Amino acid sequence: MSIRNNAHTETTLADVQRAHAEVGDAARPAAVAKQHALGKLTARERIDLLLDPGTMVEVGALVTPEDRPDGSQLDAPADGVVAAMGMVDGRPVSVYATDFTVVGGSLGDVGMRKIQGMADISLRRGIPHIMLVDGGGHRIQEIDARPYAFGNDTGPFMRQARMSGWTPQVAAVMGPAFAGAALFTSFADFVPMVHGTGSIGIAGPKLVRGGIGEDLTVQELGGSLVQGRNGVVDVVLADDKDCITAIKRFLSYLPSNTRESAPVLPQTDPADRRAPELRDVVPTNRRLSYDVRDVIRPIVDDGHFLELQETHARNLVIGLARLAGHPVGIIANQPSVLAGMIDAPASEKVSRFLELCNAYGLPLISFIDVPGVLIGSEAEAQKLIRHAAKPIMVMAHATVPVITVTLRKAFGAGFIAMGGGRTNVDGALIWPTAVMAPMGIEGAVDVVFGRDVAAAEDPAAKRAELIDAFYTKSTPLRAASGFGVDDVIDPADTRRLLIGMLHVNQGRRLSTAPPKLHWITPA
Repeated sequence: MSIRNNAHTETTLADVQRAHAEVGDAARPAAVAKQHALGKLTARERIDLLLDPGTMVEVGALVTPEDRPDGSQLDAPADGVVAAMGMVDGRPVSVYATDFTVVGGSLGDVGMRKIQGMADISLRRGIPHIMLVDGGGHRIQEIDARPYAFGNDTGPFMRQARMSGWTPQVAAVMGPAFAGAALFTSFADFVPMVHGTGSIGIAGPKLVRGGIGEDLTVQELGGSLVQGRNGVVDVVLADDKDCITAIKRFLSYLPSNTRESAPVLPQTDPADRRAPELRDVVPTNRRLSYDVRDVIRPIVDDGHFLELQETHARNLVIGLARLAGHPVGIIANQPSVLAGMIDAPASEKVSRFLELCNAYGLPLISFIDVPGVLIGSEAEAQKLIRHAAKPIMVMAHATVPVITVTLRKAFGAGFIAMGGGRTNVDGALIWPTAVMAPMGIEGAVDVVFGRDVAAAEDPAAKRAELIDAFYTKSTPLRAASGFGVDDVIDPADTRRLLIGMLHVNQGRRLSTAPPKLHWITPA
C-alpha cells in the first residue's frame, strides 16, 4: 500500500512512519535529557499529561521551517510548535506547546501558522484554547511583510482578542515567555506559572541590557515573584505537573463557551450544612483583623477554593469555588491587609475577575468588610478616582446573579465597589457583626463635628459620645428595617441561604442598561 503525492513519486507508509518518528522526543534523546535536567517536561510530555489518555490528535506534526534565502533549511522539527486537539476531563480543547528543545522555543513563520490554526479551531468550535509557553518570540531572521505576520488582521493577537469572552484561554508559563510569547499571556483568562523556570517579559535580559543598560537575570526581570506580585500571573506552581493540574482545575469551573452552562459536579457537601464556627471568625472589636479565607472555606463545597492572584493586591481576595456543585466566583475584602481597603491595584484585580465571571456566566458572591477607599496623595497618584469606578461599572452591567454578604464594615465608596447596596444585586445578607454607613464613622465625626468636639469640656468624651450615637444608627437591624438588606442572618446559616438564593436566581438576567454596544471603561 502506498500514498502518491502530487508529483506522482511514491511515498510509502514506511516513509510516513519515519517522518513522524523523526519529530518525536525519542529521535532527540540529548535534547530531551537537557530539558529534563532543567526540571522541565518536553512539549509533547506536557500535552500528553494535559489531555485525556487516547484523545490526542496532533496537528501539523510534519511541518518544516521556511527555506532560508540560500535555499537551506533550519533543523526545527514541527517548526518548534507541538499542536493538538483532544479532551480535558471529557471536554474538547485546542492546545499548542512551544518546544524549548527546538531553537529555544522561538516562533517561526510556519509554527505561527499552526498556532493561528489552533486558535481558529477554538473560535469556530467554541472550545477552550490552551497555550503551554516555553520559549522566546518570533525568529527575527524570518520576519517579513507576509500577511500572517504578528500585527496583521489575521495574526494571533487579533484571534485572541476575538476569542476573549467567547471561550476560555489559558496561557501556562512553563519556561521563558518573552516578546511575542509574553503577549499571548496578556489575552489569557488564566495564567499559571512554574516557579524557577517560568518567566515573562516584553523583552528578554539581553535585549534589555543592550537597549537600556539594565543588567538583570531572567528571574529578576520577570520571574514568578515579580509577575505574581504584579498580578500578571494568577497562580504559581512548583513544577510542570502541578501546573497542568491547575489548568484542569481552572477549566473545571468554566463552560466551554459563553453559550453553554458551567459544568455542575455531583453534590458531595450537604446544601443545608451549617457552619457554627463562622460565628467566631469576625471579631466584635472592629480594630482587630482576621483572614477572610476563614469565612470562605467553611461556606463553599468541601472547603475547596481556588484563589487567584494571591500575592497581588492582597487586600482583596478573588477566586473560584462551588456551592451545591455549581461554580461561583468569589470576591472578598481581606481585613488582615490594609484593613481590606480598596486601592487602585485592588480595583484592577476585582474588575478583571468580575468581567471573567460575567462573561462565562458564573454567579458572584461578594463578602464585604471594607473601611472605604484609600485617601491622600497616594490615592491621587494612583488615579484612584477612576480606578475605583471600574468595579462599579462592571457590577452595573452584570447579567449574572450577584449576592452580597456584609461581614463587618460597609463604608462609603468601597462598599459600592464591592457590590454593596441594592443596585443590580439579587440578594443582600448581613451578619450581626456588621455596621453600615456612608463613610467611616470616626472620620465622619472628626470632619463634621470637629469644632463641637474641640469646644467641649471633655473633647475625648464628646467624640466618643458622637461616635457611639452614629454606630447606634448603623446596626444590621437598622439596615434591615429600611430594606437596605434582605435579612440579618446567623453566620452559621450563610451557606444554606446562599445556595437557596442561587437556586432561585439561576441563569442570566435581563440587563437594565440602555441599548448600547459597550461601556467606556474608566481609565
